[in-house]
Amino acid sequence: MLESFRRIVAFLREKQILHKLGIVISIAIISFAFYVLYHMLENLDPDDVIEALGQTEWHTIILAGLCVAAGYFTLTFYDLFALRNIGQADIPYRVAAFAGFTSYSIGHNVGASVLSGGAVRYRIYSSWGLTAIDVAKVCFLAGLTFWLGNAAVLGLGVAYHPEAASSINQLPIPLNRAAALVILAVLVGYVVWVWRKPRLVGRGSWTVVLPGGPLTLLQIAIGIVDLACCALAMYILMPDEPYVGFVVVAVIFVSATLLGFASHSPGGLGVFDAAMLYGILHFDRQFDKEELLAGMLLFRLLYYIVPFVLSVILLTCREIILGARARRVAATIHNLDDAPTS
Repeated sequence: MLESFRRIVAFLREKQILHKLGIVISIAIISFAFYVLYHMLENLDPDDVIEALGQTEWHTIILAGLCVAAGYFTLTFYDLFALRNIGQADIPYRVAAFAGFTSYSIGHNVGASVLSGGAVRYRIYSSWGLTAIDVAKVCFLAGLTFWLGNAAVLGLGVAYHPEAASSINQLPIPLNRAAALVILAVLVGYVVWVWRKPRLVGRGSWTVVLPGGPLTLLQIAIGIVDLACCALAMYILMPDEPYVGFVVVAVIFVSATLLGFASHSPGGLGVFDAAMLYGILHFDRQFDKEELLAGMLLFRLLYYIVPFVLSVILLTCREIILGARARRVAATIHNLDDAPTS
């Protein structure tokens, strides 16, 4: 059965059916999101949104910014963990942190984060001797950490508050709770599976040794802390009235993030926003749309735009420094070649 599945996947890849299907799904998600967003915001008064932005207190913005910074700090351990797992212990934390921060902030905004983030990682890690295969392994393990964290947060959050998921997917509450329990069961099964003995994925030089049981638990913890920090930033920026618990916001936030990720829209633009608005307003219709949108705009500024600008500046400075260093080395070699020999 497994061999038949592999043959089917190989056939779909050969005919580029999976690629075409992915494009169709992305376009469908983005189109539907903008349709929902348009109908939810058609009667919105822009002046009220601007007023809500102006009324947001600075300490609220600063506190949310600190949560975003904590989230990006946690992201740096995605790369550090992956590097150590593939045996690259000689690469210091500062390099892993730089690669992790810039690759994720660029990937979040450009879209197609696997390709854009991978390109940034390769540019940084190649100067430390890593090959394209090594970087691909780092991307795979970092992505695994991301998905394990999402599975844990969604599983725990939806099992505790299934109505939060129902506000987005409109499925019955018992069905969402059952789905959450299945996710948690699969997660536990995976941990047990990698705990029993070393597990390998891939073939030849592309083979990756999956982290064992204790390290997988560490992966899950890193992913949970990252998502919790980001969800907390969104929670802080939401209106104070009516009251909604953090777990509800976290479930809707993670669901909206995953939809944005699946759409490959730059920064999840439109998709993330539509899912957040739809989920929150369907959970409690008493929310003021203008205040809610103002909080989401501030979150987008803190989580997407500011890190993106910082990353572009940091990467530009790095390229300038490397370019100047290369010119000095070339000039030194040229002078040595021109020097008279005795």
